Amino acid sequence: MLVGYVRVSTVEQSEERQIIELREKAGVEKFFVDKVSAKSAQRPKFDEMMNFLREGDELIVSEFSRLARSTTDLLNIVESLTKKDVKVRSLKEQLDTSTPQGKFMLTIFGAIAEFERELLLQRQREGIKLAKAAGKYKGRNAKKCPKDFGFYEQGYYDRVYTVTYIAKHYKVSRPTVYKWIRELKEARKGKQKCSANENAKK
Repeated sequence: MLVGYVRVSTVEQSEERQIIELREKAGVEKFFVDKVSAKSAQRPKFDEMMNFLREGDELIVSEFSRLARSTTDLLNIVESLTKKDVKVRSLKEQLDTSTPQGKFMLTIFGAIAEFERELLLQRQREGIKLAKAAGKYKGRNAKKCPKDFGFYEQGYYDRVYTVTYIAKHYKVSRPTVYKWIRELKEARKGKQKCSANENAKK
C-alpha cells in the first residue's frame, strides 16, 4: 500500500497542499496527518502510522523535513522501516530508499549525522572538563522510566521501533533505553511472583 505522511506546524496551516501533491504525483492511498511543530516529541498520527505500516508498503512524503526533525531522526526512522521491509520515498529530494542511489544518499546522511554527533560529544566533554575544573560539575541525575514507555517497549519487541529510535524520541542514551526495558521486565516478573504466591496460599 502507498501510505502518505503529512505534517503541518500549526493548527492554522492547511495540510491540503501536501495531500494533493502526494495523491496526484505518487498515487497515495492512505494518509496520516499531524498538526504539530517539528520540535514536538508527541506525534500521535506518526506513531499510529509506524504501527500501521507492513511489509511491502511504501511510505511517501512531500519532503523529509515533514517526516523527521533531524538527519539522525530520519536515519532512525528509515532504519526502523527498512527492518519491516517498508520503502521510504521523498518527492522533493527525489530519494527512494529502495534504489542504489537512495541507499548511497542515506550513507552520506549517516556520515553527516555521525560527524554532528562527534562534534556535539566533543563540546560536551570540553564543557564537563571546564565545569569540573571550576568545581561546578555534579553529574547527571538518572532518568526515570516514562509513563508511556510501555507503548514503545512493545513496539521494540514487535520490531516496530529500534532502540536508537526510542532513545532519540526521549532524548536519552541507548543504555538508558535498555535499562528501562530491563526495569519493566523485572517489574512484570515481580508481579507474576506475587500472584503465584497468592495463589499458593489459597
